[in-house]
Amino acid sequence: MTAPVYLDYNATTPVAPEVVAAMQSFFERDFGNPSSPHAYGVRAHEALMVARGRVARLIRARPDEVLFTSGATEANNMAIQGIARALPGKRHLITSAIEHPSVLAPIMAMKAQGWNVTVLPVDHYGRVQVAEVMGAIRADTALVSIMHANNETGTLQPIRDIAAVAHASGVLMHTDAAQSAGKIPIDVNVLGVDLLTLAGHKFYAPKGVGALYLAAGRTRPLPITFGAPQETGLRPGTENVPAIVALGMAALLADERIETSPAHLSRLRDRLHRLLTDQIPGLRINGHTDERLPNTLNISFPDIKAEALLAAVASDVAASVGSACHGGDAGGSPTLKAMGSSGERMQGAIRFSVGLYLNEAQIDYAASAIVSAWRQLTGRPVEIR
Repeated sequence: MTAPVYLDYNATTPVAPEVVAAMQSFFERDFGNPSSPHAYGVRAHEALMVARGRVARLIRARPDEVLFTSGATEANNMAIQGIARALPGKRHLITSAIEHPSVLAPIMAMKAQGWNVTVLPVDHYGRVQVAEVMGAIRADTALVSIMHANNETGTLQPIRDIAAVAHASGVLMHTDAAQSAGKIPIDVNVLGVDLLTLAGHKFYAPKGVGALYLAAGRTRPLPITFGAPQETGLRPGTENVPAIVALGMAALLADERIETSPAHLSRLRDRLHRLLTDQIPGLRINGHTDERLPNTLNISFPDIKAEALLAAVASDVAASVGSACHGGDAGGSPTLKAMGSSGERMQGAIRFSVGLYLNEAQIDYAASAIVSAWRQLTGRPVEIR
């Protein structure tokens, strides 16, 4: 094969051809500012309305509940810091030990400003216990922020139950759904969340665009940036129309295939797991075996460091040791560490994440390359089957 088999879809996805095509005219003919009253501006404004409706449909929200952002990081910061600013009488935030840095960092920034923060532990599957959330809620709790699906293990959190506990105490609930959107169905009404984060480049839209769902009729965040009144004044600045159009098209495609794509992804993921398990004794899966994303496989290889194995297969397979946003952590995966994994298990952990543009032949090729490299690096004899 001329290029490595890409097994890092949780880091980012390629942009779908239909998405590229949808963007094109907004670079060339329909380049107007959506706030301009003339024909160019009207066409741009109408395109934003269509995209907003499509993103809303993907998560079963109303169009007026969707706020466009530059990505999940901005959306998470808006949710956390914006709600904190909107509720000055509250001084307590709740999150978990396995959150993405774009959630943990703004929460820690609030802590530095005098807020009280509770960071909940997870069990050995990487799941937050609802009872832990219930026990952490206080009279001055403003927000609970727990991710929908973990970016490293794919483990799903019991968001519906956590939201119910939060609401029973009058506390708002935010979930970062950057990894789950487009991979599993999302219904904000079923989840019961007040705020939900999306990232376009996780479901075949470009990097640099995302959205924040804000449930109507509930406390809205105050702006954390200031300027003109775009996005109801919460996200000022001229809209990135081509990127927003792309997000809308990606949401439309994801919604159209959401009934079938999870089964396709899980078949590829499970095929890869089976091929590796058949040839490498002692492989251990990290995360929940059932309550997880259909595309994510995080496994620990015995007797080897993950970086060495990935380097050995770099020309054949593209995968990662964990989240791209945790790449600089010298102490190992924060998620696996929070799950109580041993140092040896963390050292051998690799995240494989499959996507819609893969097929079984590519999975077989990747598995063969990984097995061969592992045997060579560990000095195991090559088995003839």
